[in-house]
Amino acid sequence: MTHPTYPKLFEPLDLGFTTLENRVLMGSMHTGMEDFFWHYDELATYFAERAAGGAGLIVTGGIAPNVAGWVSPMAGQMSHRLHVWPHRKITRAVHAEGGKICMQILHAGRYGYHPFIVSASDRKSPITPYKPKRLTTQGVKSTVRDYIRCAELAREAGYDGVEVMGSEGYLINQFLVERVNDRDDEYGGSVENRQRIAVEIVEGIRKAVGPDFILIYRLSMLDLVENGQRWEEIVQLAKAVEAAGATLINTGIGWHEARVPTIVTRVPRAAFAWVTKKLKSEVALPLVTTNRINMPDVAEGLLADGTADMVSMARPFLADPEFVNKAAAERADEINTCIACNQACLDHTFKWKRASCLVNPRAGSETTLNFPPAKHIKKIAVVGAGPAGLEAATRLAERGHAVTLFDSAPEIGGQFNMAKRIPGKEEFYETLRYYKRKIELTGVTLKLDTRVDAGDLQDQRFDEIVIATGVNPRTPAIDGIEHPKVASYVDVIHGRVEAGARVAVIGAGGIGFDVSEFLTHSRPSPAEDTQLFYDEWGVDSTLANRAGLKKPMPSPSPRAVFLLQRTDDRVGRGLGKTSGWAHRASLQHKGVEMLGGVAYERIDDAGLHIRVKDEARVLDVDTIVICAGQETRRDLADALKQRGIKNHIVGGAKLAAELDAKRAIREAATLAASL
Repeated sequence: MTHPTYPKLFEPLDLGFTTLENRVLMGSMHTGMEDFFWHYDELATYFAERAAGGAGLIVTGGIAPNVAGWVSPMAGQMSHRLHVWPHRKITRAVHAEGGKICMQILHAGRYGYHPFIVSASDRKSPITPYKPKRLTTQGVKSTVRDYIRCAELAREAGYDGVEVMGSEGYLINQFLVERVNDRDDEYGGSVENRQRIAVEIVEGIRKAVGPDFILIYRLSMLDLVENGQRWEEIVQLAKAVEAAGATLINTGIGWHEARVPTIVTRVPRAAFAWVTKKLKSEVALPLVTTNRINMPDVAEGLLADGTADMVSMARPFLADPEFVNKAAAERADEINTCIACNQACLDHTFKWKRASCLVNPRAGSETTLNFPPAKHIKKIAVVGAGPAGLEAATRLAERGHAVTLFDSAPEIGGQFNMAKRIPGKEEFYETLRYYKRKIELTGVTLKLDTRVDAGDLQDQRFDEIVIATGVNPRTPAIDGIEHPKVASYVDVIHGRVEAGARVAVIGAGGIGFDVSEFLTHSRPSPAEDTQLFYDEWGVDSTLANRAGLKKPMPSPSPRAVFLLQRTDDRVGRGLGKTSGWAHRASLQHKGVEMLGGVAYERIDDAGLHIRVKDEARVLDVDTIVICAGQETRRDLADALKQRGIKNHIVGGAKLAAELDAKRAIREAATLAASL
């Protein structure tokens, strides 16, 4: 039966020896649970929930075929029968839910964070501290055998197939390009020789596992690094991989060392899907497209116009395990949308922490963070409808409690109502849409434009009171801070103050960077206009240039902006590990002058008087925007305490040192699970 809204998304895909129920592939993500077998019960639950949620095919996080292939010390590995039994927990759990799952084989090559790394050459990666050892010819052949053995063991563990990771700058990708591969043996030199390792791996796996085993090859279709592959080489490899026995070809975009953002929220939805479509006419295999596909209508559109045969979504399954089921049931408005912030997923991964999700803190904690029906129904007040308050109220109501959510503002959202206005952060509209719908579904009584005090709450006899009143902007002690040139970031972002042509931003934390983005981008933002994005970051969508790169041509900023901080650290050092570089580069594109080690002396008609490393400067600016931190808004909590009324404080009201929606939402969820 054809689905009325998403007919292509829910069309089965016949692979010959097996059929996938729909066209959704849950892409590979490293969660941190793969690396130690004692976490495999939790990992099995994690995958089983996504299988139950409707994913047509799941791919695990990367598993190394040998020690040299580890991403980090003691990373997940499949090279011996002893490694098989923990994985059987995963495959059995997924199969019990009617799902299918492939294990990704990933050899990190020179991207590994350990001293045993190897590569096509001894050229060091710019993103890792270790220099790789050049594999000998026999070493390459041994590595190929390790891939094959890894696939055989994966089949023994019950997997429905494997995905060979041939993109993102990992080992196979390193062999494909002269950027890394300077060999003169049979694995270097000509295009055919550089592609030999990939073809031998696919041929060897197919021969070893037989015809009825899914074999996905993750093909780097767009390297986005200097001296990467030409399009003709990519087509050549795709055809060779097809002939070698692959079942599906998945799309890989960009190396990890690329200076073009590919998955952060500033990237337009489906911004790179066109490269998959370009390959469609070259091979007969089903193709999978990927990157920044986070809602079912986007996925349906890509399938309907022939861009691909499947869509890969990874982080959207962190945000909402029931993504597919909700779409199938015409409940897309209930999907908790991935906002591509990277804060709890990739940032955690690169800090050796377990991956989770800012908008769904339960991700990665499926066995420990749950919300069962409450044994005793309570009357609960939640004050503040920002991220923490929204999460607390809806989770508590989900458990059956009678919840009233108060906020003095006319709309829900708190700080998210500013975040959604920042160019490149438009996805926050989706989070607020999700919470608005969840309020309706869970029966939360919502009272906006309502300011409550301790007496009101006491009179209404609530059993529990949750304080999520957020923060107030901090005003620094600078001589002249009351000058008309000075404005709070709140007033600037909400449009109550129009910044002038020359602006100084005091404070280079996350908010300072957001305000600078707001001031330097006109509408539409590059996240809303794909061609603007390509121009700003130098993406050649014609593929006339090697690796899909061209000279960046960002649109000029409508303002001259100075971004200032007191500390002498690199400006933006505290930003997210996997997205901070893009924030800094974006502002550099716009000519923002970033200054650290700034002492603020005074503000007057001449502008902002500062001292930088004992050198006095006067910034002749029209507007000075204050982004100098926040202070907890706890007057209500303190008033309740004085009356002897117990309350629970979450989010910014609990700690305002640095606004952190990830922490706020997780605190609220943890509290809701305990009440």
